[in-house]
Amino acid sequence: MIIYNITINISYEAEKDWLHYMKTIHIPEILLISAVMDCRLLRLLTEIENEGATYTSQFTFRTMEDFLAYQTHHQDPFLERHHALFNGQYVSFRTLLEEA
Repeated sequence: MIIYNITINISYEAEKDWLHYMKTIHIPEILLISAVMDCRLLRLLTEIENEGATYTSQFTFRTMEDFLAYQTHHQDPFLERHHALFNGQYVSFRTLLEEA
């Protein structure tokens, strides 16, 4: 199993709108893609001093091929729309994990 982990620090001012967007639009639309099995949205409880709240979204794929298909054929429009809506209000990084 492959987990695509996206960690984001969103400004406190945008947090409420961002959470609404993630829960009602972004994640449900991604879950319509057959390669994506599941998604978990988690809030980091061990915050460090920063200018916002930190969350992680973890998208699950059966295989690396499924992840690569998502990345190649679907990911860019989601990234572009997210950036257009929340530009300047977040920083993020991505990691790819494999279940041991």
